[in-house]
Amino acid sequence: MPHYTPLIGTIVAGLVTAFIMGALAQRLRISPIAGYLFAGVLIGPFTPGFVADISLANELAEIGVILLMFGVGLHFSLRDLLSVRKIAVPGALVQIVTATLLGLGLSHWMGWPLIAGLIFGLALSVASTVVLLRAIQSRDLVNTDRGRIAVGWLIVEDLAMVVALVLLPPVAQLMEGGGSASGIVAVLGLTTVKVGGFVAFMLIVGRRLIPSGLHWVAHSGSRELFRLAVLAIALGVAFGAAHIFGVSFALGAFFAGMILGETPLSKRAAEETLPLRDAFAVLFFVSVGMLFDPSVIVERPLPLLATVAIILLGKSLAAYAITRAFGYENRTALTVSISLAQIGEFSFILAGLGTDLGVLPDEARDLILAGAILSIFANPILFTLVSNHIAGGAHSRRSASGAHGKQVERIVLVGHGRVGSLLARDLRSADRHMLVIEDRSETAEAASQEGYEVIIGNAVNWQVLAEARIESADVLIIAIPEGYEAGAIAETARGMNPAITILARAHSEQEVKHLERLGVDHIIMGEREIARGLFDHMRRRRETV
Repeated sequence: MPHYTPLIGTIVAGLVTAFIMGALAQRLRISPIAGYLFAGVLIGPFTPGFVADISLANELAEIGVILLMFGVGLHFSLRDLLSVRKIAVPGALVQIVTATLLGLGLSHWMGWPLIAGLIFGLALSVASTVVLLRAIQSRDLVNTDRGRIAVGWLIVEDLAMVVALVLLPPVAQLMEGGGSASGIVAVLGLTTVKVGGFVAFMLIVGRRLIPSGLHWVAHSGSRELFRLAVLAIALGVAFGAAHIFGVSFALGAFFAGMILGETPLSKRAAEETLPLRDAFAVLFFVSVGMLFDPSVIVERPLPLLATVAIILLGKSLAAYAITRAFGYENRTALTVSISLAQIGEFSFILAGLGTDLGVLPDEARDLILAGAILSIFANPILFTLVSNHIAGGAHSRRSASGAHGKQVERIVLVGHGRVGSLLARDLRSADRHMLVIEDRSETAEAASQEGYEVIIGNAVNWQVLAEARIESADVLIIAIPEGYEAGAIAETARGMNPAITILARAHSEQEVKHLERLGVDHIIMGEREIARGLFDHMRRRRETV
C-alpha cells in the first residue's frame, strides 16, 4: 500500500503549512487568515516546490462551508430570518445590481463582450460565506441585529447565485444565437419550483425527522454516536439539497442547522462540530491561496486595482447606503457593509463556469481570483478598524458623560470565571471603569447582566485587545487559570501599551518565572497564597496560646 496519496498529501501539506504561516501571522499581529492564504500560495501550482492537489483542496474546503453554515443555522431561527427580510432582500439585490454594473463598466473598458461583463460583475457581487461567518462569529455577532442582517443578506445572495448558475448556460447559448427566451423562462421556473420544494420539505418533513432522530441518538448515551449523527445531518442534508433540489451545499446546511437550532440539543450540536468547522475553514483559505497567480499583480496592476476597488468600496458603499436608508444606526450599517466587502466561493464557481462555457476570458478569471485573495486579506483589517471606530465612539460618549467627575481608572479584566467574577465585584466603584474580556458566551452574558462592558473573544488575539482599547487602559488583570496563555496576553498587551500595569495568576513556579520574564508586574500563585494564609493563621494561634 503506498504511503502517499493525493488526499493525504493535500490535507497534511495544507494543515501543516497553514499552522506555520498562521502562527507567523499571529506573531506579526496580522490576522491568521493572511497566513492561511499565503500557505495556499506556497503549496499552489504557481510557486516552486511541493504542489498540492487543487481539486481535492476545493472539495475539502466545501466541507468547511457546509459545517460553517450548519453552525450558523444552529444559532438562527426562521423567525430571525423573516425578521430581517425587509432589509436583507432589497439590500442584497441592490448590492448585486450595483456590483454587476460596476463590473460591466470595467469589462467594457477592457473590451470584453457583454456576457463576459455580466459574469464578471456577478462574481464580484457575492460575498464569501466562510469569511463573513468567521468575521461575525469571532466577534459573537450572530445573535445581534447586525449579525442577523448580514446572514440574511448572505442567504439572499446565495439564492441569487444559485439562479445565476442555473441560467448562465442557456443565457450564454442565447447570446451566441443558439437558444431561446422560452428556454430561459422554463429553466427559471424549474429552479423556483426546486428551491420552493426544498424549503417546504425542510419545514414540513425535516422539522419532524431531524429533531426526533437526534433526540433518539442523545438518549442512547453515546457521545461518539451523537457527534456522528450531527455530522451526518449537516453533510447529508447539504448533499441531498444540492443533488435533489439543485440548491447550494451552504443553503442546505443552513436550513438543517436552523431546524435543529429549535431543539434543546442545538448548543451541544454546535460544540461537537466546532473542531471540524475550524479545521476545514482553514483548508478553505488554503484552497483559495492555491488559486492565486502572483504574476497578475505585475502584469495587470490597473485592472486589478479597479477590481479590488469595486469589491471593497463599491459593494461597501452600496450596502452602507441602503442600510442607512432603511433607518438602521451607523454601527449596524458599517458592520454589514464591511462584512460583505469580499468575495469567495461562489465567485470561483461563476468564473469557472464562464471559462468552461467559453464566454469569460482567462484574464477575467485571474482578476476575480486575485480580487478574492486581496479582499479576503484586507477584510479582517477593515473589520478591526470599524470595530475600533465603533468602540471608540462609545468610549468618547462615556468619557463625555463622566468628564465633570474625577479621573476614572480603566481596568481591563480578562476572564469572568470563578476568580474573575469575585474580583470584578470587589473592584466595582465609582472611580473605576471595568471592561471584561470573556471567550465563553454564557459567562459573557452573565457579566453583561451584572452591568459590565463586555467583549466576547480570546484576549490572546491582538484584535480583541485593540477592540478593548488596551492602549488607553491603566490596569490589565488576567484572571484566567492558564499561566502560559496569560503570558501571551501580557506580552501582546505590553507591546500595545508599555505603561500598563499587569496582574496575573499562576499555578506553578514555572508559570511564575515565565510571567516574570514577560514583564508581568504582579503575579499571584494560588497554592503559595493558601500556604501563606495557613501559616499566618498558625502563627497567630501560637501567639494567643
